[in-house]
Amino acid sequence: MSKINRTGGGKILSKAVDYHGFVFLAGTTASDLSKDIKGQTREVLDEIDRLLEANGTDKTRLLQAQIWVKDIRDRDAMNEIWTAWLPTGGAPVRACVQANMADSRHLVEIMVTACK
Repeated sequence: MSKINRTGGGKILSKAVDYHGFVFLAGTTASDLSKDIKGQTREVLDEIDRLLEANGTDKTRLLQAQIWVKDIRDRDAMNEIWTAWLPTGGAPVRACVQANMADSRHLVEIMVTACK
């Protein structure tokens, strides 16, 4: 049986789960909630880079992304940062929807799955 490695864990969730060559990240949000959608998106993607690297992979190995935005009208601004961050030809399958956030100051949350 393959081992399941959980990192950054707490009672509610782990920040990352590594299983059988796949890395699943929890939804990631910005810490600096004074930033606009572009600033929060950059911060989230920087944290995703860090978490992927800590788990032996990177954004060139993305398989899937789920993105929640507080206001769907911010999608184009978020996509500007998202597409600049993605490696050429490396876009994962993706969903992007508007959602009520747990903290109304959060403008974006991103969750990804990558392989090693």
